Amino acid sequence: MNIENNNENAEGRFKRIATVRTNAVLEKLRILGNLSNRQMYSYSEEDINKIFSAINKQMKEVRAKFNSQKEKEFKL
Repeated sequence: MNIENNNENAEGRFKRIATVRTNAVLEKLRILGNLSNRQMYSYSEEDINKIFSAINKQMKEVRAKFNSQKEKEFKL
């Protein structure tokens, strides 16, 4: 960790890391989209549904982690 990062607050650190990680995810999705080329690849609608089902499931799980952190108080 360099000197600049030692002075970085939690929000700055979050934004820096979130930007890098989000851009990495977006790039992987863009690359995944390259598989849609029917001249190069053969796939079924079931294959596509499995792919996007897995992606959507993971997105919901990650989103839930962010939402659950907001609820700090005990509730019945």
